[in-house]
Amino acid sequence: MSAQKNAALKAGGETKVPGAGKMTVLPMVAATYFMVAGGPYGLEDIVEKTGYRATLVILLITPLLWSIPTAMMVSELATAIPEEGGFYIWVRRAMGPCMGYQETWLTLAGSVCEMALYPNLFVAYLGRFAPGLVAGHRGLVLGFAMIALCTAWNILGTRAMGEGSVALSVALLLPFVLLVVVAPFHTHLGPSGAVSLRHADLLGGILIAMWNYMGWDNLSTIAGEVEAPQRTYTRAMFGAVALVIVSYLLPVAAVARTGLDPGAWTDGGWVDVGRIVGGPALGIALAIAGMLGAVGSFGALMMSFTRLPGVMAQDGYLPKVFTRTSRRTGVPWIAVLVCTVFWAACYPLGFERNLILDVLLTGLSILLEFWALVALRIREPNLARPYRVPGGTGGAILIGLPPLGLTIAALVRNRSELVGHLNELAIAMAVIAAGFLLYGLSRWVTGAAALKVEPNPKTIESE
Repeated sequence: MSAQKNAALKAGGETKVPGAGKMTVLPMVAATYFMVAGGPYGLEDIVEKTGYRATLVILLITPLLWSIPTAMMVSELATAIPEEGGFYIWVRRAMGPCMGYQETWLTLAGSVCEMALYPNLFVAYLGRFAPGLVAGHRGLVLGFAMIALCTAWNILGTRAMGEGSVALSVALLLPFVLLVVVAPFHTHLGPSGAVSLRHADLLGGILIAMWNYMGWDNLSTIAGEVEAPQRTYTRAMFGAVALVIVSYLLPVAAVARTGLDPGAWTDGGWVDVGRIVGGPALGIALAIAGMLGAVGSFGALMMSFTRLPGVMAQDGYLPKVFTRTSRRTGVPWIAVLVCTVFWAACYPLGFERNLILDVLLTGLSILLEFWALVALRIREPNLARPYRVPGGTGGAILIGLPPLGLTIAALVRNRSELVGHLNELAIAMAVIAAGFLLYGLSRWVTGAAALKVEPNPKTIESE
């Protein structure tokens, strides 16, 4: 262990990466916003299926049942164990190496569909105002170019990612601010199309909204690259929660006042709404904002996911080459490049967003984190917790119940959905089973002994 690292541990602070700028609160809020939302895009299905009034209710209920409990859980664990690898470290420390492996496997398996989505969205929004640019193979080339841009952005380091996310989020939200300002002056654009709350499919809408409110834990994987994580994570989590809720509610409420028929909303509906309410210029601005949202989300999620191979390699599950980092920025550049090649190979397959796969794989990984929260309360009661979920161990259990209920509801509601001729639930179960097989195989190939997880000295409460 280096003298620098020893000094950091004795001081009770995190290890510094030489020459690397660390991420602070505002950039973390912006990066988390892109990991979770990337703008109000994706709400169109909820409006179309349930109407404006029910959509507003859903956008208020879902954060209470899903986002706020998750942000509380992440705040406690990220400030108590501010280590690179985030949720993998939490689950491994609380429930052992096998479950820590499953946490990472579920996240990376889910990233296949997740990361293939954003280049396709980027090209689709570009095609809304410049269809000639994406005709034929041009769209495919532009999608690969977007992936290359995000890769270069990531290799520049977390500071560049954070500052870029702030600028992108401002540019992304400005057209929606203009929409909110202009919409109240156009209140007779068509029949209201209101759906009675009594007849609205609230559960169906909430399950769609869950996808739009997922990702609060993703920024935990870069804890070693965050300035004063014991303070920063809690502020960033709740700041991002507020930003997501406001950026979802205000545009929908503003458009609801115009009287536009919600049943006419389709994917990309914000562009059509902008064109109707504010003219072609606003429509183009919202299309460009959709492109920025795709770039910001892909870049931010790349930053999160590419930290996982490094910590897995340290534990012997992947080749040691994944632990290599840039001396200048501290970025795990080998992991970034390998993950980029994998996601770029999946991009042309044009994966669609499959609700049950996303909700089940991501939801189950989040549930493991809630169980880790409870397990650590029991196993390590003296762990220093700068932020603590109120109510003791009982409170830690209670905040995990709403996400558990929503995940079960997602399973029951969507158990018969298909991907082609295959049942999505069966695919998800196969992915889960594969995680345990791969864990056993990796242990056999590497000859790794069972990991003995020792508490980090800097996360133990002093006597």
